[in-house]
Amino acid sequence: MAGIAAATRKSRYHSRLFASLAMDTMTENDYLTAWGLYAFAALGCLLVWWRMTRWIWRWLREPLQLLMAVLLFSPTIVDPVKTQFAPAVAITALDLVLKVGNNAWRAISDLFMYTMIAFAVYIVIVLIRWPIERAAKARRERKAAADAALAAEPDDDDEPFRRPAPVSGMRVEPRL
Repeated sequence: MAGIAAATRKSRYHSRLFASLAMDTMTENDYLTAWGLYAFAALGCLLVWWRMTRWIWRWLREPLQLLMAVLLFSPTIVDPVKTQFAPAVAITALDLVLKVGNNAWRAISDLFMYTMIAFAVYIVIVLIRWPIERAAKARRERKAAADAALAAEPDDDDEPFRRPAPVSGMRVEPRL
């Protein structure tokens, strides 16, 4: 009799207190909270990466920073029915390491697509920025050459009765 009662009795997870822990699905609020926490952590990782690559030559640093941003912030679809997304790097790593699911190739293709789009936009921005920087550099060089030429000119005596410049530390008396 005691064995029958134990078999028909529900587990402790069926009580109201643990009902939310026994659910297999995330609510919309849980989903948004998880994405918010991931975005905050990914932003921190990206800032650390920018700090680590600060010393590198600019034309290598910017593509590396862009690649890291794409790796951290590119999503891939996990469940097409529910339209739920997850970070593509996490899905790829989990599917390859744990050998579960078949989302690895989809995540890799999404990563590749986002990378190509980001680098295409980056190349367009560089092609716009490059002539502007060259013109600014030429303008700075012309200004430096003009300043050097002006400094090299001898002083003309346009004002023969000009006051002499005061020597530092000496008192200047007014003229009457």
